[in-house]
Amino acid sequence: MIKVGDRVKFMNDVGGGIVTKIISKSLVHVENDDGFEIPTLVTELVVVNEELDINQKPSVEQFAAQASPKKPTPEPEPVKASPVMIAGNDEPNFQLAFVPDNSRNPLEGSIKLYLINDSNFSVLYHFSEFKNNEYTSKEAGELEPNTKLWLDSIAQVDIAGLPEYFFQLICFREQSSRLEKPVEASVKVNPVKFYKTGSFVANDFFTEKAMLVKLNQSAMEKAIENLTEKEVKKVVRQKEPARKVKPVVENTDLLEVDLHIHELIDNTKGLSNKEMLDLQMKHFHEKMDEAIKKQVKKVVFIHGLGHGTLKQELRRELSHKYKRYAFQDASFQEYGYGATMVILRK
Repeated sequence: MIKVGDRVKFMNDVGGGIVTKIISKSLVHVENDDGFEIPTLVTELVVVNEELDINQKPSVEQFAAQASPKKPTPEPEPVKASPVMIAGNDEPNFQLAFVPDNSRNPLEGSIKLYLINDSNFSVLYHFSEFKNNEYTSKEAGELEPNTKLWLDSIAQVDIAGLPEYFFQLICFREQSSRLEKPVEASVKVNPVKFYKTGSFVANDFFTEKAMLVKLNQSAMEKAIENLTEKEVKKVVRQKEPARKVKPVVENTDLLEVDLHIHELIDNTKGLSNKEMLDLQMKHFHEKMDEAIKKQVKKVVFIHGLGHGTLKQELRRELSHKYKRYAFQDASFQEYGYGATMVILRK
């Protein structure tokens, strides 16, 4: 092994010298006793000393190794953990969860949105928002069985203007006797629900209380959810034993709507006056549209006196958005100065 600094002798010539430079595996420079550097084949040299210099440069063999370094051994890929399967979770069950930082006062902090896959299926998901007549993609990917995924966080200031959430879900298993139908679901949450502590309940997915919305509802579940309180009572009466009662006729002559904030939400803590007014006006619009659709004759909105802000805002909307309908102060004998009557038809 010839190295820089080795003293060598020439095999086919007189003399020798010291190796000063390694050119390649087979060629080195040798400085002879007269001070000249001579390119010499390694095969024509004999090392006459084996002492090592601590400052010496790489040997011919080391030089060759550096010229063609070995490729690094690739690290093995991490082994992917097998998904957790739960006995009895063999039917698709997907939910959207709203989880507040503080369920006692949901609007004190932020509210996190989660997509929950409560099944033994893997899910390809696409999450989007619909706002201003446009869909905006927010998240897409694959969700493993029996897992949940954080999607977004909303603050109190976002509540009044929440978009409509849309989900497209395709569920599958590595082996299955059938293919499941894709799921398309939309979720539009009434902001009033966030102000009612009863909207958030204990559940199996979080230590905190949460508002859960099932995404793959059956036709029956959707129908039940859309039933109004009157319709539910009607169904209950139909299940009761027959008895002689007068038929219940829905009053289409007058609809009475109480807009006092305590009638709409359980707790106003943390709400600004504007946020409370936004909720009251949203309820006003919903009830006006409902009354028009049902062809109600008159609607009385009970707004109270207060500072008159709600009354002024309500009448401003009536003068612009619903200007085809007449309105006036409601009966003083029944409501005092705190109500407005809208005449939808005569």
